[in-house]
Amino acid sequence: MQRMIWAALLSFAGALALGPLVIPWLKRLKFGQTIYELGPESHQRKSGTPTMGGAIIALPMIVMSIILAYPATRWNFMLIALVSTIGFGAIGTVDDWIKVKLKRSQGLTPMQKIVPQVCLALVLSVWAYLNPLIGGGWLVPFGGGELSLGWLYVPVMTFVIVGTVNSANLLDGLDGLLTSASAVGYAAFALIALMMAAGVTGFTPPIGSDPTLFRENLLNIALFAGAYTGACLGYLRYNSHPAQVFMGDIGSFAIGGGVAAIALVLRLPLLLPLVAIGMLLSTLSDLIQFAYFRATHGKRVFRMAPLHPHFELSGVPVTRIVAVYTIVTVVACLVALLGLGIAGV
Repeated sequence: MQRMIWAALLSFAGALALGPLVIPWLKRLKFGQTIYELGPESHQRKSGTPTMGGAIIALPMIVMSIILAYPATRWNFMLIALVSTIGFGAIGTVDDWIKVKLKRSQGLTPMQKIVPQVCLALVLSVWAYLNPLIGGGWLVPFGGGELSLGWLYVPVMTFVIVGTVNSANLLDGLDGLLTSASAVGYAAFALIALMMAAGVTGFTPPIGSDPTLFRENLLNIALFAGAYTGACLGYLRYNSHPAQVFMGDIGSFAIGGGVAAIALVLRLPLLLPLVAIGMLLSTLSDLIQFAYFRATHGKRVFRMAPLHPHFELSGVPVTRIVAVYTIVTVVACLVALLGLGIAGV
């Protein structure tokens, strides 16, 4: 518990300290955001705001996670989480780089994004499937037990990881929105990992695995999630409305990759719809808009998809939208924690 708290506090302090260093540096490099032409008109005033600020979150989080992790198990669950975060963040970095260098709102083509995402997600899924502490099953909240997927685990988990990463990217559309929701989600996952490590959830380690080794790995994941929580909170100092810096795809892809990795190693992808409810709403609203638009030959359900620009175009202040999304995420995470209790406490 103390390691997790220190990871959160030090990552928070690290993000606060990096802001005054990284933001002016991004300005000198002219790494300004190019705004999507069809987005809300109010967003056009943000053109030129420094982007790629996700590094302010990632750097202290990665450093604190590595330094404070339990050495004996640092390169098991923690390594999977770091590879996912850094790998997807690297894809986002390339996308951001193309945007700022070519001064356009679109970086990599959809295919150029999805192919490396699927490849990385496939590696992570196979890695988890072959890991005796994870295996090919998902824990089932609200009742307990385990859902064994067999060989389907790899393709299904690959889909979940890629979907989570791109859902995080969709949610990153308003000042402080993804950062606030992610801080709450990561804090919830930190508590879940601690509860599982303490053995109070009724979920047992995979058959044949070392319970002590499994517990230490869970503590490392709690530490990782705590570090991410602290880094997001520190970054909010510069990303809350009006934002001084945008995280860019380097930040949103890394956040999505981190959330997906935690769900993967905890064997709890079934909790993602609650812990990452803001991401889910963004994806669902985007799919609904697309399907309705195609079916009705041009009609729309929302003023704009995903959901948060619809509210903005309806006249809701940005700060209120972010506050409501954060409140909804808090409530959904409490429900997720309740699900663990029903499962065994």
